[in-house]
Amino acid sequence: MEYVWIAVVAALTFGVCFLLDKLFSKLFRSRQQHTSGNSVKLRKRIATFGLLVGLLGLLCVVFYWGSHPVIFWSGWILLLMAVCMIVYYLSFGIYYDEEGFVYSRFGKKSQLYTYGRIVSQQLYNSQGSILVELHLSNGETVPVQDNMEGGFAFLDYAFARWLEANGKRVEDCPFHAPDKCCWFPSREDL
Repeated sequence: MEYVWIAVVAALTFGVCFLLDKLFSKLFRSRQQHTSGNSVKLRKRIATFGLLVGLLGLLCVVFYWGSHPVIFWSGWILLLMAVCMIVYYLSFGIYYDEEGFVYSRFGKKSQLYTYGRIVSQQLYNSQGSILVELHLSNGETVPVQDNMEGGFAFLDYAFARWLEANGKRVEDCPFHAPDKCCWFPSREDL
């Protein structure tokens, strides 16, 4: 009987998260770029791990209510961590089309940037993960990690549009080497 309840709680958790994702998309992602189908998103494993941590936290809270205070309060901490992970997953994204790209992140209003506003890139390598940080003309940065879904496709697309916006050709860009994660001039080249 316990397994049935665990399956019901898991199904309800996944169903609620699915409905929240749809509602969140309808309410906060109303720009043309959001519906283009081209996006850079975090891997789904973050949301999945958040759901599993939330389920574990819920089980700790329900089964240890009033008996083991350490486990009970640990369950609440796990639930808080799960909510943070799911909110982070739902709030981050880069959505793009021919006009430009929208960078969405938690706590900040989504903004539309044109490809011509990309000035340079900075490349970081940490524990086998590569981060390409795009620097924009207004001083802001847009991070794109190699483990994000659609990250390199976005950088290829952004480079092609950047060439059009600046009136350049690929031959004019000796720094361009996608196999080395270099799409735009580095900050040192400027």
